[in-house]
Amino acid sequence: MSEAYLVIGDTTPGGILIEVDHASARVPDGIDLGIDAALMEAHIAIDIGVAQVAQLLARRPGFAAFLGNVSRLVCDFNRDEIGPSVAPAISDGHVIPGNALDQAGYEDRLDRFFRPYHAGLADLVERMKPALFLSLHSFTPRLATRPDEQRPWHIGILYNQDRRGADLALDLLRRDPGLVVGDQQPYSGTELNSTVNTHAEANGILYVGVEIRQDLIGDSVGQAEWADRMETLCRSVLSMHAALG
Repeated sequence: MSEAYLVIGDTTPGGILIEVDHASARVPDGIDLGIDAALMEAHIAIDIGVAQVAQLLARRPGFAAFLGNVSRLVCDFNRDEIGPSVAPAISDGHVIPGNALDQAGYEDRLDRFFRPYHAGLADLVERMKPALFLSLHSFTPRLATRPDEQRPWHIGILYNQDRRGADLALDLLRRDPGLVVGDQQPYSGTELNSTVNTHAEANGILYVGVEIRQDLIGDSVGQAEWADRMETLCRSVLSMHAALG
């Protein structure tokens, strides 16, 4: 086991694997980000609510969860290794002084967190051979750097080249008149899809990339509601995909 990630739930081959890059706000020993502690509870440090949704799902038969175990400010697992955004120097207008790293400091973050995370996920994917890969993220209703930007979606579905899971998920979600559903919103999976590209799409694994608005899963009631919705979505996507042959 690595300090970079946690694995919980049913890892029986052929199940549903939930992958959560930004599940934690933990800052390990030896790292000082140099920011106000209050920011560690904000969206720049963690995808609010997703860890709890994933944990609820992982208690159910056929679901496992692979959870990032450090803050995205320490190491953003959903980025390319060669890019500086693995240890962001600025996030939504906030400067992160502890991420003004030289090459040795950057390599240390990669060796300590990024590479073990992706090696561990690759190993689990190989052992589990999931029937469905659910990438679970959440987004802030409003960015500090774009205060006038409206983000009305309750949920967004992201994808890159492989649209199989996304098309089924979008069809299912749009059947609920109470949901505002985003297609490649609030981000595009053709630009921000690194973990899914590496571990699902490159391996031909059916996947669904999900972004849930954070205010909807900020408490236990919302987390339980969305865990139920995600279970229904995943099982329905698998059923519909099987029916399509």
